[in-house]
Amino acid sequence: MVVHAYYPIGEPRVQREAEALIDSGYQVDVICLHAPGEPDYANVYGVNIYRLPVRRHKDRGALVQFLEYLAFFWLALVRLTFLHLRRHYQTVQTHNPPDFLVFAALGARLMGARIILDLHDLMPEFYASRFKRGMDSWPVRLMRWQERLAYSFADHVITVTQPWGQTLIERGLPADKCSIVMNVADNKLFDGTRTEPGPARRSGFHLFYHGSLTWRYGVDLTLQALACLRHDLPDVYLTIHGRGDFLGNLQQLTRELALDDLVDFSTEYLPMERLPALIASADLALVPYRCDVFTGGILPTKLMEYAAMGIPALVARTPAISAYFDETMVEFFTPENIQELAACIRSLYHNRARLDELARNIVKFNQRHNWASQKAEYIDLVRRLALRQRQVLASN
Repeated sequence: MVVHAYYPIGEPRVQREAEALIDSGYQVDVICLHAPGEPDYANVYGVNIYRLPVRRHKDRGALVQFLEYLAFFWLALVRLTFLHLRRHYQTVQTHNPPDFLVFAALGARLMGARIILDLHDLMPEFYASRFKRGMDSWPVRLMRWQERLAYSFADHVITVTQPWGQTLIERGLPADKCSIVMNVADNKLFDGTRTEPGPARRSGFHLFYHGSLTWRYGVDLTLQALACLRHDLPDVYLTIHGRGDFLGNLQQLTRELALDDLVDFSTEYLPMERLPALIASADLALVPYRCDVFTGGILPTKLMEYAAMGIPALVARTPAISAYFDETMVEFFTPENIQELAACIRSLYHNRARLDELARNIVKFNQRHNWASQKAEYIDLVRRLALRQRQVLASN
């Protein structure tokens, strides 16, 4: 696996897939970024981790990030090629962003490996959202050209939701070359019936958000809603767990709204094993996403983790979320409507029966879409590609 991220902390999807392969008897190597203080090589849960001398620079602009992508790409191409000469990989899986990282597997592909492209995000939509560009603008068309080259190079493509899979097919990806592996929670970790006690929480009604902190995820809207509630619901408080380029803005907004006593920021990187206990302390979880061409297609991993834990959730009504959840499972509000968000929090605060109903019903999602079934389909895909590679080698 090749991923432009830190591992194991930093990319739960990659960790979940890698460890699923280990459990199924595969040998797995991961090529990834190098966080400060980490060794160049490590073995975690049987996964060999090769860290390249590249770090994240998200807060230094698009040009620096592009150069970072390029540096990681070339180093990954060299490292993967030399590792393949020693390890003779049956399959290589690259994770976007960027899409062009799939070409780091060129040497391995020329020597017979099968290539999987794992599209965590659709980059044309991501770029259009981040830089406020239309889908017909030339930079977005360039992203679509890059995406087409990437999926044409790969033997198979996986992505995270049916809507995004359908979008890729409509853009030219053959349907038989596309599979869905959802970012559902790992049932071994996220199980509300078996969660260990978490950190002590203060008394009151606990709102909770965890995940990346960026503008498009709407955490600032939650802060503004909380400011509307502080006088009539004085025991409501909020925990924000995560990091991202919007963290400083959120901390500043908290001070401007005089919410320092009601908002706790938790910015420590946590291993996946410790996250369920933190989530379990919530009375109500929040998914306050803005809705645009990118976020409208996201099915948030955090929401699926809340579902696995049986935590009631208040979520923005976006197309992807609405495709998988209904009003019996979550409480919806209109994206970016702060007054409606505040009203929903107030209503749920006073209606504990509705909270209990949501807690019971949200787990229905996990009954339909769970890691046990997704894992089986993913392992079967890798096994079929590996078998095809062995058959080609045997015929030669």
